[in-house]
Amino acid sequence: MIDFTPNPIALSIGSFEIRWYGIAYVAAIIAGTWLAMRLARQRGERTDMIVDALIVMAVAALLGGRAYHVIDQWGYYKDHLSQIVLPPYSGLGIYGGLFTGLLAMIWVARHYKLNFWRWGDIVVPSVLLAQVVGRWGNFMNQELYGPPTDLPWGIAIQCQNRVVQYACPGTPATAHFIPLFFYESMLSLIGVFVMLWLWSHFTARHRLLIVGDIGLLYFVWYGLERSLLELLRSGWDWTFFGIPTAQLVGMGAAAAAIVAILIRHWYVRHHPIAEVGDDASPAPPMEPAPGAESAPTAESEPAPTV
Repeated sequence: MIDFTPNPIALSIGSFEIRWYGIAYVAAIIAGTWLAMRLARQRGERTDMIVDALIVMAVAALLGGRAYHVIDQWGYYKDHLSQIVLPPYSGLGIYGGLFTGLLAMIWVARHYKLNFWRWGDIVVPSVLLAQVVGRWGNFMNQELYGPPTDLPWGIAIQCQNRVVQYACPGTPATAHFIPLFFYESMLSLIGVFVMLWLWSHFTARHRLLIVGDIGLLYFVWYGLERSLLELLRSGWDWTFFGIPTAQLVGMGAAAAAIVAILIRHWYVRHHPIAEVGDDASPAPPMEPAPGAESAPTAESEPAPTV
């Protein structure tokens, strides 16, 4: 059993606080940016706009994630309206962030005249890696846990951080809980490796997959991952006919992504010379700008390990 219970505040100077949750969010952005840069160089894409683009997407995801969390926990926020916009901003809902982040990515692709599908294959593993890192912010906040457990990796949750059904003294103060944040972090990390492997073996070389498939597979992977973990989640408020909304959204996103993949492949089979999106096949390496670093192609370098 893990008895360590972290302090959510990393640094405090007077009334000013820096929380581990915020640090985890920044670290997640850095990790995602690093992988996006690496994949873009490897695939011959431009990298000069990545930082600006990811900042736009991160801000959009932050706003959407906050809105989703407030709706999810409206039972609390309806009596604490000021905490919606005032610090410590400790709650984000990932589906809200994904939705607004996707809208921002569409805008970025149009603004910089990028191939949306090719960049989807780059951005998606980067987003998943960001989730791997960011989920540890939930640990520091003592949230995203499941029911009590006797498993050796069960985590202690302080009484003030427990949901109603596991409140003290009904559930012993010494109880330990399933660390759902850790399960999701590790499943997402596996997803990063799976997507990089699929791209390098079946998109860039053997063409079993077409450009954009990896981007769509994210919604299948994460949708199923989150839906399964939601079965163990404690304290969800936002439900639809008694079913957690996050579970419905996850299953719906996975089903929609599968349908989109099938339709795109059907279209390519019946229109072999037609393009899917902007491009149905891997693009040739871009000519480097004068003085710029030459980027290796996907054919000449294997996918990076993370």
